[in-house]
Amino acid sequence: MPTVRIIAHEKNDHTHYRKQNYRCKSCGRQFVRDSQRVDGDTRALVKKQLLERLSLRGICRVTGLSLTWLLQFVAALYERLPDGLCLAAASPQRPVHLLRLEAEVDELWSCVRRRADKQWLWLAFDKESRRVLAFFVGDRSRESARELWRRLPAAYRERATFYSDDWEAYKGVIPAARHVVCGKESGRTSGVERFNCTLRQRVSRLVRKPLSFSKKLANHIGAIKYFICHYNREVIRLV
Repeated sequence: MPTVRIIAHEKNDHTHYRKQNYRCKSCGRQFVRDSQRVDGDTRALVKKQLLERLSLRGICRVTGLSLTWLLQFVAALYERLPDGLCLAAASPQRPVHLLRLEAEVDELWSCVRRRADKQWLWLAFDKESRRVLAFFVGDRSRESARELWRRLPAAYRERATFYSDDWEAYKGVIPAARHVVCGKESGRTSGVERFNCTLRQRVSRLVRKPLSFSKKLANHIGAIKYFICHYNREVIRLV
């Protein structure tokens, strides 16, 4: 809140959240008394709540924070996420015997603004380490499959074997010699399918019939990336 003398301001209607708004008589600046100050413990709690299937308004109800503050906090948090999805190298204390690279790929339906605005989540999942290698949000076309391929680490693009369903878009993107098409009954894509289930259970924006759906594509992608970074860190920690 700006520093003003008590006699130098006057009431000036109310804010969107029905709080009394004031205006400085000398400079015309508007402000709210006792504006929200959020401490570190509350911020840490919000970061944990964003990893559970809570809507933003639900977090506001639990913490007493305003939706405006939370939206600004979330946007800044998503902006700082690393591009590498926290794919840290294996600990040097543990011997690593890498025989071959194998990855599972799959697509997950989601929406932004309304159910008709479909946004498909493309995922690449390491079969051995169970880490998410790359993701992309877009349509279900071959161009989206190419974008997922471009985001993969170079070592996987060069020599990994990929397991997927029989979706047409993968053909011509994944080299045929290293592409294994298989059904769910084979169990070869069970890792990425299980992670899809985890996403739907933990990220409210990915629930099949959500009330807490994303209204902005950037926030939709940010929420997914935030959970994936957390998931990869936890997998590395537990290895």
